[in-house]
Amino acid sequence: MRLRFFRGVMKMDIHPTVEMSLSAKPDMTFPKGVHIGEYTYVAFNARILSHDRTRGLYLHTNIGRNCFIGGESIILPGITIGDNCVIGAGSVVTKDVPPRSIAAGNPAKVIRSDIEVGSYGRFIEADETERRIRSSDASAAGLPNRMDQ
Repeated sequence: MRLRFFRGVMKMDIHPTVEMSLSAKPDMTFPKGVHIGEYTYVAFNARILSHDRTRGLYLHTNIGRNCFIGGESIILPGITIGDNCVIGAGSVVTKDVPPRSIAAGNPAKVIRSDIEVGSYGRFIEADETERRIRSSDASAAGLPNRMDQ
């Protein structure tokens, strides 16, 4: 319902597959400047800014597809975060982040490049490990494996 408000009433460019914490705060001053791609997750208290009142700036802030924006992060106005990126919790993103990167810190710096993530910025290895664990737990308990269905 909240995302419908952001997309419908505020006219933010947020893909319908985006998942956003109830405490996440996209910029309401210049809502048309917020752009979030498909299968992206925005965690608790993350702020996505598209204006800077002190400098009189109203800029478009773009977050790509399959990204994860960590809790308490701040994305400054005019920033572009490429597809398949992970932004660490508490980061302050002051510069563009290239695709397939992990950025963290204050100010955020790219700490790893050429990563592989799936939907919502989830690491591919994590999905495969979880699948193996569930499979072995299910077979040990004599239960059918839901992940194979």
